[in-house]
Amino acid sequence: MTYLSALDTTQQYTGKVKKTQRLTPANAEEIREIVFEVDQPEFNVKVDQSFGVLVKHKSEFGNIHHHRLYSVADLPTTENGKKLITMLVKRCSYVDDFSGEQYDGVGSNYLCDRKVGDEITITGPFELPFKIPEDKNSNLILIGMGTGIAPFRAFVKHIYSDVKEWKGKIRLFYGAKSGLELLYLNDKDGDLTNYYDEATFEAFHALSPRPDWEDPISLGAALEARGEEIFEMLSHSNTYIYIAGYEKVKENLNKAFMTIMGSKEKWETRKAELVAGKKWAEVIY
Repeated sequence: MTYLSALDTTQQYTGKVKKTQRLTPANAEEIREIVFEVDQPEFNVKVDQSFGVLVKHKSEFGNIHHHRLYSVADLPTTENGKKLITMLVKRCSYVDDFSGEQYDGVGSNYLCDRKVGDEITITGPFELPFKIPEDKNSNLILIGMGTGIAPFRAFVKHIYSDVKEWKGKIRLFYGAKSGLELLYLNDKDGDLTNYYDEATFEAFHALSPRPDWEDPISLGAALEARGEEIFEMLSHSNTYIYIAGYEKVKENLNKAFMTIMGSKEKWETRKAELVAGKKWAEVIY
């Protein structure tokens, strides 16, 4: 997952691409899983942090570098003394609002074009707003869209591999434009399905009803389908909601929570409590 950053980029490291693999088929938007290694021991990124990728790029505003942040998409590991980091990258393009011309996204196309052995410039690590609660009885409602699955995949694997003895409920809702772009919950790379037998974990997915028309992903409907359980979870003071993904889906999520809570006023009150208690966090792009 990626978002623009104005953070300090003076501390830089060198990463070398160890593996790059396209997760989506040729007839879907390209999403790649890239694993890179860093042999500088002072670079120590964790599952609840992000890191930057710095690309040489001159812009009309006089900048000479392009900086993007990415979430850790898997548990960082060490091999032969080198830190191995996994990231998800979607090859992006955008249309200029003024000229109507289409341009390739700088960071995503740069990374998707990297080959094994290529070097990239890394910055960070930087803090994410998503933190694993110290209380193992806490409930987590995780909502990810597209490459927004990255931090939550790492979260879930960390909880069940390293934290262990988690007693609270974890409900992961993941949205994609189509089944072709559904990551880590499919037959090909479905490692999140490894945790389905955990008494505390369940994952649900939602797709866009008309992906070719850019219709919003139906995450709201997926939440409402589990409305009774979500309502019960929200009745507890130790429930957290974390959201990562597209801005245009926020409105549908908000409507779903209003329906689940019974009214707009009740949801606004409950959300304010979550925000005040630092139990609500989002990274929206």
